[in-house]
Amino acid sequence: MSVKIDNPIEALNEIVIGSVIPDDDREWVPQAENVWFRPLCLNRSEGYWVNLLKVKKSGVLSRHRHPAAVHGFVLKGQWSYLEHDWEAKQGSYVFEPPGETHTLIVPEHVEEMITLFQVNGVMIYVDSLGEMTGYEDVFTKIEMCKKHYQENGLGEDFVNQFIR
Repeated sequence: MSVKIDNPIEALNEIVIGSVIPDDDREWVPQAENVWFRPLCLNRSEGYWVNLLKVKKSGVLSRHRHPAAVHGFVLKGQWSYLEHDWEAKQGSYVFEPPGETHTLIVPEHVEEMITLFQVNGVMIYVDSLGEMTGYEDVFTKIEMCKKHYQENGLGEDFVNQFIR
């Protein structure tokens, strides 16, 4: 027996994505050379985003820090942080504590890495001395998506399905 419970009228619609890894490569937004992200939830009201990060190159990806926690789940391939001795392999969960600075590295033998990340707040890119060189937040992610989807024929409104 099912019971119908009315949701509050103010409640946002859910997001359901049947195929998280899309068939249409245009849904992957370029972030850097050989690096893309696929948005799943861009929560502008709470300042976080959930996306897949896809990397098709080995080597150092970026040095960065977060003022809030980050959660990751490796779907394919593997990666590590220069500052730690562990490796995140397919099936691994990673919790990144607030304030930590780390350098993401994809090993030489990995042809493709895909990881689901929930990033809370902002991602601050830093140089080897820890000085800020750039940042990303949910609003820069939304703008990157709008621009990319407009340019590739999906239309800038394609991103709206992920925004909450």
